[in-house]
Amino acid sequence: TLNTTISISFQQIFKFPITVILSITLKMLAFKPEDHLQLVEREEIDDEEDLFEAIDKLITHGINAGDVKKLQDAGIYTCNGLMMHTKKNLTGIKGLSEAKVEKICEAAEKIVNFGYITGSEALLKRKAVVRITTGSQALDELLGGGIETSAITEAFGEFRSGKTQLAHTLCVSTQLPASMKGGNGKVAYIDTEGTFRPDRVVPIAERFGMDAGAVLDNIIYARAYTYEHQYNLLLGLAAKMAEEPFRLLIVDSVIALFRVDFTGRGELADRQQKLAQMLSRLIKIAEEFNVAVYMTNQVIADPGGGVFISDPKKPAGGHVLAHAATIRLMFRKGKGEQRVCKVFDAPNLPESEAVFQITAGGIADAKD
Repeated sequence: TLNTTISISFQQIFKFPITVILSITLKMLAFKPEDHLQLVEREEIDDEEDLFEAIDKLITHGINAGDVKKLQDAGIYTCNGLMMHTKKNLTGIKGLSEAKVEKICEAAEKIVNFGYITGSEALLKRKAVVRITTGSQALDELLGGGIETSAITEAFGEFRSGKTQLAHTLCVSTQLPASMKGGNGKVAYIDTEGTFRPDRVVPIAERFGMDAGAVLDNIIYARAYTYEHQYNLLLGLAAKMAEEPFRLLIVDSVIALFRVDFTGRGELADRQQKLAQMLSRLIKIAEEFNVAVYMTNQVIADPGGGVFISDPKKPAGGHVLAHAATIRLMFRKGKGEQRVCKVFDAPNLPESEAVFQITAGGIADAKD
């Protein structure tokens, strides 16, 4: 259940009967510290108002309600999301002619400004970005505060390098309030390798002082079996994110099904095109709903790495995936349960490293 806070002025309190005042006092005494960790309703978040405009607003600009319903059936729930589609894609929706699409786009342009803005306005827009703690102070400092929203963070490395462990920790830390460096939002988890473990979330929730049952209820999970299934799951997220306060989308891993469903060099071009379409969808989700996208990636052997490189491995997905990711992190194993994270590529972060540790309570700072 989502929590609602009610504030009452002193003048109002004195008008209440003594029994009501006693009742309020008892409820205040029964307040538990963990109660403030509950998520707030979408309507209560004032900052969210300017993030996106609901597709229903098109009706007030002369667009037929039936045509709006067709857009929603196609997975388009906001005017922002509509403007991220080409007119060619929109005319592919059953029942929408070129004339209708033209009229819809004109109406959306009146609601959403997709033109030029000043650098000052861009800076103001960046203030809406939320940074979610990883559970490790060293890793947070490396990332400039944590995993950021409106961006794609890719973590690549060998098996057991800590990528999925960070995903499980983020499932919990995302639900923390902003005062505890959380995102105060829900989590969507797309699992392509069968590595999600809800029982792993329980001790992590306990570490942060949260109710494990409530934390699990705020995670929506789907197991993908083909690359097409994976893409369709992304399309279905728009409806949920338009209604509820989501703050994180996890895809673990992003490339696994593409490596299975496409084989040989003959299908490489087709694979990369389909991968690019899926990554484009992830970017749009991140920016449309101001959510953080955290995706894990596998590594492949690089025969051309040379004898002078101690670990000749590189991330899978090629240039298509490299250009799509906003921040690329390279994970590798350290001593015992220690892991090392290196900033491989980022627009605003220096190339540096951080050491963290995997514990029963998730990702934490490494012990000396």
